[in-house]
Amino acid sequence: MTAADAVPAADDIAPSRGGGGVDHGGREDGGREDAADTAAIRLAAQVNAARGEIEQRMGILLTEASPERLVATMPVEGNRQPYGLLHGGASVVLAETLGSVGATLDAPPGSTVVGIEINASHHRSTTSGAVTAVATRIRGGRTLVTYDIRITDDAGRVTCTSRLTCMIRGGRPTGSRESEPS
Repeated sequence: MTAADAVPAADDIAPSRGGGGVDHGGREDGGREDAADTAAIRLAAQVNAARGEIEQRMGILLTEASPERLVATMPVEGNRQPYGLLHGGASVVLAETLGSVGATLDAPPGSTVVGIEINASHHRSTTSGAVTAVATRIRGGRTLVTYDIRITDDAGRVTCTSRLTCMIRGGRPTGSRESEPS
């Protein structure tokens, strides 16, 4: 499958945690977690439907989305550098996508969210399959939000860790032009 192929419906996205009415680890709130998982999956499908050009081209698909935790996959094929390895910049795009989406989900209406700092440590290479990124919010504030993003290969080995800080700005989004009174 290529990046341009799919905008999945909510039913096409498998839960990344828990699942299908099963009590999670003997916890008594298993049903509530299933509801949260379902909401995160449906929200991921909505975000996928509004993907930007780079997410489409790179094949980034969210499977879970909430302001606190996001999960996405990206194929290695089509995102490799000339030596056949997953391009480090592709991992950074994946990380920034997740953190920016998470910050946007919790920002007040009419706000603009922009990444202001990102770092990435590449731990091992991968040449095929897909990578999965999990972004966990470290801190959420009124103006700054920070995420820890861990990217793993198909075998579950960490290929990259990243940290992203986004700034939330109030007012109308950058680039919007409202008519000004004369």
